[in-house]
Amino acid sequence: MSDRLYHVDGELVPASEATVSVDDRGFRYGDAAFETLRTYGGTVLDWAAHRERLEGTCDALSLEHGLSGSELRDRIDETLAANDLADAYVRLSVTRGVQPGKLTPQPEVDPTVVVYAKPLPRGGLEGDPVWNGPATVRSVETRRIPDAALPSSAKTHNYLNGILARAELEGEADEALLSDLEGNVAEGATSNLFFVRHGTVCTPTTDGDVLPGITRKTVLELARGADLPVEEGSYGLAEVLEADEAFLTNRTWELRPIGSLDGVDLGGGPVTDRLSRLYDERVESACY
Repeated sequence: MSDRLYHVDGELVPASEATVSVDDRGFRYGDAAFETLRTYGGTVLDWAAHRERLEGTCDALSLEHGLSGSELRDRIDETLAANDLADAYVRLSVTRGVQPGKLTPQPEVDPTVVVYAKPLPRGGLEGDPVWNGPATVRSVETRRIPDAALPSSAKTHNYLNGILARAELEGEADEALLSDLEGNVAEGATSNLFFVRHGTVCTPTTDGDVLPGITRKTVLELARGADLPVEEGSYGLAEVLEADEAFLTNRTWELRPIGSLDGVDLGGGPVTDRLSRLYDERVESACY
């Protein structure tokens, strides 16, 4: 890691020298947008979707950073090339930058832009998962922040909701499952939830307090393309516990089966396996 280079405000710098100001609003207030991406064979998967979501977050924050999508992409590509990375985890962050220490943001923005990258295993049909087994998941008391308070579609640096959820975990649990204020299951601290019952692929609707994950969207498209019944709705925890299969999705994990939820064995199964295969095939054709 000491030899890795990060992209900070237009410059490639060694990891040990990659810093931002203590007056940066991303540090002070979490006033920043970010995207987690994966590159396979040097190709950023679904870059257009990530760029669009990043801009949506910036719009929600009224953060006019002034950088084009091509400029941001160039910084990602430069970071990958400088670190000789083809298969990688990439995090792109855009903060409002340094401003006077007042909560009210100023309209003039000199953004802080950081690109961080680290190696991950090859993906696609010849790849290996980055996780070491099905996830152990526990439901938590922490509730998902309602969309009316903080837009669910916004990926900001303020991750306290997920941190509080993860802090509740005990033992070897891998993920915390949050519900909304009405008691409907919403999502994991860093993942979207899917479960299968009677052959139907079910997932909490993004009409509720759920992040519209890009991997989530891909899985729904793959399921529909394979003529699998799909349902987006509102579900109680008991319905998930009675599922035939269950899995989590995010950009890093791709599809990860849920081994157990609150001590109840769930596991993957034929539908999860099929969707995982279809996802691998999509990565293979798009990136390799």
